[in-house]
Amino acid sequence: MTDLTPDRLRQDALLLVPDVTLTPDGPLELHAVVVRDGVFRAVGPVERIVRTHPSLTPVRLPGQVLMPGFVDAHHHLTQSFGGALAFGEPSEIFRRVWVPLEQALDEESAYVAAKLAALESLRGGFTTVAEAGTRATVDVEVVASAARDAGIRCVLGLVCNDASDGTGDDADPRAVLAAAERHLARYGADGLVHPSLAVSVPEAATARTLAATARLAADAGTVVQIHVNEHLVAVERSLVRHGLRPLEYLLHVGALGPQLLAAHATLLTPAEVSLLADSGTAVSYNPVASAWKGNAVAPATTFAERGIRFGLGTDGTRGDGFRLADAAEFAQRLTYGLASGDSSCGAGWTWWERATAGGADAVGLGGRTGRVVPGAAADFLLVDVGGPEMQPSWDLPWELVRRGNRDQLTAVFVAGRLRLWHGWPPDWDGPALVRRAAELGPLVVRRAGVTRAHPTSATARQRATTPDGAASPHTTLATGDTPAVPPPPGHPYGSVLPTPCPGGRR
Repeated sequence: MTDLTPDRLRQDALLLVPDVTLTPDGPLELHAVVVRDGVFRAVGPVERIVRTHPSLTPVRLPGQVLMPGFVDAHHHLTQSFGGALAFGEPSEIFRRVWVPLEQALDEESAYVAAKLAALESLRGGFTTVAEAGTRATVDVEVVASAARDAGIRCVLGLVCNDASDGTGDDADPRAVLAAAERHLARYGADGLVHPSLAVSVPEAATARTLAATARLAADAGTVVQIHVNEHLVAVERSLVRHGLRPLEYLLHVGALGPQLLAAHATLLTPAEVSLLADSGTAVSYNPVASAWKGNAVAPATTFAERGIRFGLGTDGTRGDGFRLADAAEFAQRLTYGLASGDSSCGAGWTWWERATAGGADAVGLGGRTGRVVPGAAADFLLVDVGGPEMQPSWDLPWELVRRGNRDQLTAVFVAGRLRLWHGWPPDWDGPALVRRAAELGPLVVRRAGVTRAHPTSATARQRATTPDGAASPHTTLATGDTPAVPPPPGHPYGSVLPTPCPGGRR
């Protein structure tokens, strides 16, 4: 591979000959692909592809696997400045961290935050992300521009909340729906940005708006992204308010159906699992988010058995497709498999497929991306399998799930264009973006008045080793000479805003 350079992969048309091509039929050797005008024009045996495309010079890729790019079925691009602020926190952190943080963003910081998240996603092998709607008070085109400029495909949600859920005010439903229609029209023909609608949680929209957004999305062939049955307190609030659990309530108001992308769906009764199966609703299974800040793990192996459409989402936790697929299988095995003696939990192909084609279907792009087939968008990865992690190879899909890592990524392509080469973009300054994010992030977080219930690791360790180190909940903490920003008046939590460490270390 020493003679392979980015320039050889930046041609208008490419005939690529990897060692293995991951297709819907499984891993195939001696196969080649032709990429032209942003799509796969041909996929088939090397001899036939070379013979039928004599004008193209084959680019041999020894030691490389060509596979579909990962699809992140649930992300929050403008929350990237928060990072580790979610660590150790109890559920519904969005009320204390994410909403204040996003609302403190201006145009530059929103753009930088979104592009930073997009870059991290590309570095982790994601070629598509579903942005679940920002609370930043900027034109959503700021987020769209960041995604385009980074070179990632984005299903861009527009928040359509019109009822206060404790994080915002009531809004005029007519204005909300008019904005939704404009959003769908605005990005209907965009090459990389695909419009969708979003409601933060069912309680954040009136029944009429929930039903109306469902109709608008269905008519436009897109999705409505809603966080559903994620936290116990939210399920209980819905029961108290409506006598129905959140998913049941969405059925009641006419918002359940193939146009719904339900994020998390972790707290489900057997009857609700049947609702998903019967309605054709899609789910974003977010295993890392469940481990870090949730109340339960979605029954994804049951989803697979019941034919429920689902993909894998990061929820902004970490942009690494290999670790996400590993977490998806690992969480099922720990939560459900061990107790039942299920040593497979769907096997590797289940999680690889849900991380790619299944995710594309869940976010409304199943006919466009997620597979290496003629006519699909050329969103793909070149993965170096020549290292010790993958040799000898016996079961490539499962090896990619359990042993693959983003360090093996040679190249990332979106719409047929080289977007990442050995971890960095070849046509824009990635390190400069990271440096700017390091400057802006702390300013935004402190301006936001973000509050946390859990101390930093260093502070927690000090408390644990100091006899009188115990502190009351929600203590205001800071490191160095920089004071923490006090919480908003009347806020029940103290502000936990340590000074960021140089280089991201503490």
